[in-house]
Amino acid sequence: MTEALPSLVVVAGLGQLALAAVSLAIPRVLGWREETARLGPLTREVFWTYAAYIWGTNVAMGLLSCLAPDALLDGTPLARAVCGYVTTYWGARLVLQLAAFGRHAPPGRAFRLAEAALVALFSFLVLVYGAAVLASLAAP
Repeated sequence: MTEALPSLVVVAGLGQLALAAVSLAIPRVLGWREETARLGPLTREVFWTYAAYIWGTNVAMGLLSCLAPDALLDGTPLARAVCGYVTTYWGARLVLQLAAFGRHAPPGRAFRLAEAALVALFSFLVLVYGAAVLASLAAP
């Protein structure tokens, strides 16, 4: 498994970049402009700021994973911390998907398939980065 980790980290990075690309359609698909128009101006700006930060974080983690997988797996405390953060980030997102988002998804086959894809991706990301942390801890 340890030998496959660099390739798995790159695949995880590609998954995060694909998610970021697809996420650009979410405001249109879910009608965010109309929904956020009902909010006060400050709350609306905070919402869009948070959305941009989340998107930027996903892109940054994806690029880091694609461009520097060896740096994420070199066993240093920084590499371990970054992989631990990414594991926690996607683990929290997986829990939220299962506990909250799925219950509020619009009806239809496309949304059910999208949710299944998200759960699979988030699970894969947690497993890959979690394995990177464990491999780092087990290294001499």
